[in-house]
Amino acid sequence: MSQAPAAQEEFIEIFGAREHNLKNLDIKIPRNQLVVVTGLSGSGKSSLAFDTIYSEGQRRYLESFSAYARSFLGGMERPDVDKINGLSPVIAIEQKTTSKNPRSTVGTVTEIYDFMRLLYARAGEAYSYETGKKMIRQTEDQIIEQLFSKFSGKKLYILAPVVKGRKGHYRELFEQIRKMGFSKVRVDGVVMEMVPKMQVDRYKIHDIEIVIDRIVADEADRFRITQSLKSALQHGKGVMMIREESGEIHHFSKYLMDPETGLSYDEPAPNTFSFNSPYGACPTCNGLGITEEVTKESIIPDPKLSITRGGIAPLGEYRDIWIFKKIEAILKHYKCSMSTPIEKLPENVVDVLLYGDKVEVAVDSVKYPGTKWHTTFEGIVNFLQKYQEGSSEKIQDWVSEFTVTQTCPDCHGYRLKKEALHFKIAENHIGELAMMDIQTLGNWFDGIEEKLTEKQQIIAQEVLKEIRKRIGFLLDIGLNYLTLNRPIRTLSGGEAQRIRLATQIGTQLVGVLYILDEPSIGLHQRDNVKLIQALQSLRDLGNSVLVVEHDKDMMLASDYILDMGPGAGRHGGHVVASGTPKEILKQGGVTANYLKGKTGLPIPEERKKGKGESLILKGASGNNLKNVDLEIPLGTLTLITGVSGSGKSTLIHETLYPILRQHFYNSKKDPMPYQSFSGLEHLDKVIEVDQSPIGRTPRSNPATYTGVFSDIRTLFTELPEAKIRGYKPGRFSFNVKGGRCEDCEGAGMKLIEMDFLPDVHIPCETCKGKRYNRETLEVRFKGKSISDVLDMTVEQAVEFFHNQPKILRKIKTLNDVGLGYITLGQHATTLSGGEAQRVKLATELSKKDTGKTFYILDEPTTGLHFQDIAMLMTVLQKLVDKGNTVLIIEHNLDVIKVADYVVDLGPEGGNKGGNILVSGTPEDVANHPKSYTGKFLKLELNS
Repeated sequence: MSQAPAAQEEFIEIFGAREHNLKNLDIKIPRNQLVVVTGLSGSGKSSLAFDTIYSEGQRRYLESFSAYARSFLGGMERPDVDKINGLSPVIAIEQKTTSKNPRSTVGTVTEIYDFMRLLYARAGEAYSYETGKKMIRQTEDQIIEQLFSKFSGKKLYILAPVVKGRKGHYRELFEQIRKMGFSKVRVDGVVMEMVPKMQVDRYKIHDIEIVIDRIVADEADRFRITQSLKSALQHGKGVMMIREESGEIHHFSKYLMDPETGLSYDEPAPNTFSFNSPYGACPTCNGLGITEEVTKESIIPDPKLSITRGGIAPLGEYRDIWIFKKIEAILKHYKCSMSTPIEKLPENVVDVLLYGDKVEVAVDSVKYPGTKWHTTFEGIVNFLQKYQEGSSEKIQDWVSEFTVTQTCPDCHGYRLKKEALHFKIAENHIGELAMMDIQTLGNWFDGIEEKLTEKQQIIAQEVLKEIRKRIGFLLDIGLNYLTLNRPIRTLSGGEAQRIRLATQIGTQLVGVLYILDEPSIGLHQRDNVKLIQALQSLRDLGNSVLVVEHDKDMMLASDYILDMGPGAGRHGGHVVASGTPKEILKQGGVTANYLKGKTGLPIPEERKKGKGESLILKGASGNNLKNVDLEIPLGTLTLITGVSGSGKSTLIHETLYPILRQHFYNSKKDPMPYQSFSGLEHLDKVIEVDQSPIGRTPRSNPATYTGVFSDIRTLFTELPEAKIRGYKPGRFSFNVKGGRCEDCEGAGMKLIEMDFLPDVHIPCETCKGKRYNRETLEVRFKGKSISDVLDMTVEQAVEFFHNQPKILRKIKTLNDVGLGYITLGQHATTLSGGEAQRVKLATELSKKDTGKTFYILDEPTTGLHFQDIAMLMTVLQKLVDKGNTVLIIEHNLDVIKVADYVVDLGPEGGNKGGNILVSGTPEDVANHPKSYTGKFLKLELNS
């Protein structure tokens, strides 16, 4: 029986889904609708959406390739599912796929910059970078007419430039010109007769022109003059010159040319405006807009020290090595000593040490005593710059400690070479447009036709339509504060995901299944509405949209909800409820109660006032911050809120955190500009808990990251069996030789490479996936081997180790932050950003705190169901109760309403943000008339 095409089916039907913790699910998901998959963390949402549906869609796509093509791509494993019907082509928009390439920007990803390059190449007007005048291009006929009108009756030389401002002896060129039949050339302004074996000084810069003809501009000679002009343009590659008897020079070109100086540009093409192409990139910074400079201040951080005591930071204190002997010889030459503080050395001597000197000095030989080596010194700066490129990663990291990132002095951060920055439309070059935020850029393009000539309007019509459409999509999803030249790697996961969403809406595909992973992350409630409208417009085009999400507004605006649960990990994997939002509300249950507002975090009866001490940061002015003063009361739960792009990350991650890190850990990263900071004496450490992975290899896992695995290994070595055999803790590590299975080197899996087929991971035959050899597994604690312990969930481990206080403390904190469902040995690469953040949080919580710790968390509610958020807040409140300070950047209203102190930035994003609107209790914020956070918080506090 033939299967109906996917497009005609009403449902995506899944039979027997068993991936990860899914319990043999049979589900029907309506097509061409906005469907939300929700549920507790670890309940199986991602396993269903990404590991089953997306995986199968991707596999089917690759299967359509030829066997030859698949051999290069590698194959896809079939997900653990019996059958999926009605599956369309699938596009996943995840958060982990952000590019780390500094050349990938908002403009290139959204294609807006590509269309702008086309616009400037075809409709841009060129200006000379020497005189600032508009450049002109002339046809042969125009040049001839100009010659007769301007120079009528005058004696003229017609010249064809062949060398412009270059070194060389040009013997071959002169010979070639002579053979072509020309008798005169003009070299550096002087007309000369051609002679055999003619050449010029090879080390000097020269200008050479062929004297094509000597004429009098007379109508009677029009034919001869026309032929000579054509010959000049041919030999000068489209450029020629006229020299009057008085010596005055006039330039003419078929291409873009400055009529005053003769400066000419190549014909513009889209790659002229590309910072990723050698034709357009600034040669100084290679199109990155920034340069890494080795500075005097980074090499000599403390000029009070002498060279012997380590005044030159890259060299350290004096040792009996060659470079110090060189420096000693140089100082002796200048009658100085190595024990003199650097600040007391003459300026010219310090310059020689930093930048080198051509003067040879005699250095005593270590190998041959009594002899001297005569050598020059290249200078510390030149030495470091030499190793900055092309060295090993370790050496580059070492050199980077002494470099400072600066805006490129040549292109001023615009990334393009100067020719590209002198093509303008409506008095702006492309670099200036790339620096505008999307809102300003949209306004610039809106009225642009009035400023264009008729010819430009005809050329630009279609391109402008495409640009405006794409800018509109970015504005629709609340990214009006970004600039086109912002590197993608500096965006948050949520921002990058929404940019990809805007790009997808722009492609206008139909009949596709889009799967999104929490697109509302990092989005203020105000912008949530725009995001929901964007998803609905994707659906209305004729696509199916499947969103893994916890946001209340998103659920209520959806067409259909799948609620996974009832618990996490092995307690999850079932569909608890499914239906339209109205049907879900009638069915009841955890999610329904949350949607109705029946359950949620209770508002505290009394908000903590703190210890009476504060951290005070004054005059922060990095990025878009408007000279703000921030006060954080210590011993409180403080929240930083505000719309996307209002300056939260700049204030906390790029100003406050680097100040604290420099104070406590001597960090090299400099904070953004600020005036003063006080209150450090009340703290003893700072801890930032972000969402970066806890490890990039499958060998990293929660047990190793939290350090509990070391304690477990120690416990196993204390067992009588281990003592009899003389086992040390290393015996129980799967990363070192000894106790691990050597066949799979402790991985538990083996990779079988298959030509023309997907690579296959199979359990190791020797250890059957247990990672250890037989002898190690014979040592058991309460009947469990070390491998059995790694396979336990955190929840099981809490019961198993209840009599081991040291181990229990670390495992219990994992359980307290809602990670009871993950196994101790789960591969780090399989953890989500939110899970990785909570593993880090648990690691910090398990350490003994002093009550003077400052914790910084960035959106810890990522990937959390409201029930998990309640657990997380309980844990964070315990930290605050002990006297610590917890600072959270967050948009979630449930969290904001339980805070002790809230700092709200705004009022808008980008240039219209950067102010602290209000600081105080959530009630103070709710009553502020200009605060968007306050507007939504008021509804939450009153509900």
